[in-house]
Amino acid sequence: MFLSDSFFKADSETVVVRGGGDLATGVIYRLWRSGYRVLSLETAKPLVVRRTVSVAQAVFDGHCMVEDMLAHRIESLDAFDSSKGVSVLVDPDGESIDAVRPVLLVDAIMAKCNLGTHMGMAPLVVGIGPGFTAGVDVHCVVETKRGHYLGRLITEGSAIPNTGVPGMEMGYTTERLLRAPCDGFVSPSCEIGTHVEKGDIVAFVGDLPVRSQIAGTLRGMIHPSVYATRGLKIGDVDPRDEYAHCFSITDKALAIAGGVLEALAIFTMARREAKTLYERQV
Repeated sequence: MFLSDSFFKADSETVVVRGGGDLATGVIYRLWRSGYRVLSLETAKPLVVRRTVSVAQAVFDGHCMVEDMLAHRIESLDAFDSSKGVSVLVDPDGESIDAVRPVLLVDAIMAKCNLGTHMGMAPLVVGIGPGFTAGVDVHCVVETKRGHYLGRLITEGSAIPNTGVPGMEMGYTTERLLRAPCDGFVSPSCEIGTHVEKGDIVAFVGDLPVRSQIAGTLRGMIHPSVYATRGLKIGDVDPRDEYAHCFSITDKALAIAGGVLEALAIFTMARREAKTLYERQV
């Protein structure tokens, strides 16, 4: 299932993750903790909301800390250095992938559709969430929908289709989201981690206010340098109102990461067995 022309040519210690948002960062974190060299590929203006737990923040600041993991922006592959933590490169089209030769490529862009990832990019290619089909454009898919199947490794077929409705927390779904009322740049009125009440103004887009629909903690807000279009998700409020949750990787992200590690473990075992068989034959 996982074999390809590059089976024995890839760097067995290097992985590439397309995306640097909060779910991608959960995958990156567990791969980094497992000893892999990790390169995250992002856009020049990431639309990331949960910036305090996303390596994409390094695109804006040059570096960031997510829990105990350091991420730093690099301008070219010459600066890819795992001794400095996770590297983040602005490369939305994945032009650097061939040069890196990763053993694993994870598409965690979370676009709900495939933006060009295919099985020829690495010996093992994993798609996160809807938009991918195992055995067609990726080797396997990891389920992202909360519930019984979250984090499951799918080797045939696709993830559950996107419903457009976020997971429920304390009875709230879409009420948790903050959306741009018009086109423009976001000017936050409070910082991530701030307690807000229902009706509080948490930001402005242009001259229009953005009010929280519920009471809770402002858990995320897109970067002020990113131009927002009307209706775009620009932030979220967590009704659980736990300050620490704003700065720690979620259970959902870590469950998804577990599915990726399962795929990598299966692949590594198959690779080892194939290599042993090949050596016996020659």
